Amino acid sequence: MRKRIFALLLAVALLCGCYAPTQPEMKQYNATFLDVFDTVTAVVGRAESQESFQAAAQKIHDDLLYYHQLFDIYNDYAGLANLKTVNDQAGVAPVKVEKAVIDLLLDCHSYYEKTGGKVNVAMGSVLKIWHDARESVQLPDEAALLSAKKHCGWDTIIIDEENCTVFITDPLQRLDVGAVAKGWAVQRVAEIAPSGLLLSVGGNVVATGPKAADGTPWVVGVNDPDGGSAYLHTLNISGGAVVTSGDYQRYFVVDNVVYHHIIDPETLYPSMHWRSVTVICPDSGLADALSTALFVLPLEEGKALVQSCGAEAMWVDGDGNYHYSDGFDDFIRT
Repeated sequence: MRKRIFALLLAVALLCGCYAPTQPEMKQYNATFLDVFDTVTAVVGRAESQESFQAAAQKIHDDLLYYHQLFDIYNDYAGLANLKTVNDQAGVAPVKVEKAVIDLLLDCHSYYEKTGGKVNVAMGSVLKIWHDARESVQLPDEAALLSAKKHCGWDTIIIDEENCTVFITDPLQRLDVGAVAKGWAVQRVAEIAPSGLLLSVGGNVVATGPKAADGTPWVVGVNDPDGGSAYLHTLNISGGAVVTSGDYQRYFVVDNVVYHHIIDPETLYPSMHWRSVTVICPDSGLADALSTALFVLPLEEGKALVQSCGAEAMWVDGDGNYHYSDGFDDFIRT
């Protein structure tokens, strides 16, 4: 009797083994969007089907678009109080905002302190002058820059977390979160996205996990600031962010001199230390802030800042020389 029961159990086990469901085949898909943060957004990853991947990619797009509209300082959106609303009400009244705006500004203040003021979203009045200069392709007025510099402090930005309001008490001050908003938004989206995706939003790249279940990393390229077709390096990335800032991304030329968009808060002019800076960091928002700060800092100060933040970095100087933080080599593939 016992032998018959054992034989029956063995047969059932073998039968179940024969009909055990196989793992679905995972294929790689990609999606591209053009309407968030004024740049090209790409989502790449493996999924069981085009439909399941597209659903995940669409959720990522929709969340990024939400943040794009919240942090926009140039456009109004029906029924939405965004940072343009906050700027428009400077010196007038507090503005009730979404919690994401509060969270972003609190992190921006943290970045301001971490970088010794090198990343300052409160200097929108200065950055607007440079924005208008790029639009008109002419240098800004020196007196206007010096006057705007007087309206860049954090003491005039009142953030009320309990009531979810923001009030700029100085009517001549403006916020401009362009140095960090994209990276910050990509980080928030990546935290709730499926594992194993690669998100690329302009110069901000975030991996939500390895490329494949076996741990194969993603390969991320570091662009040549001179526009060459070959990458300066390719990096193995299994998680976290790779963010690059460069003088080739937004600029204009006057009298054969290039004036890019990364403004040194001290000189009020584009920093001339570097051609590009690439940061590897677990957090995309911090990586975005660091890439800006490192661009306006000399090398040794930049290395100290990178180390204090648990990040790695690569600098390219005006002569085309590469400089690295101590652990950057660990990520280099080629």
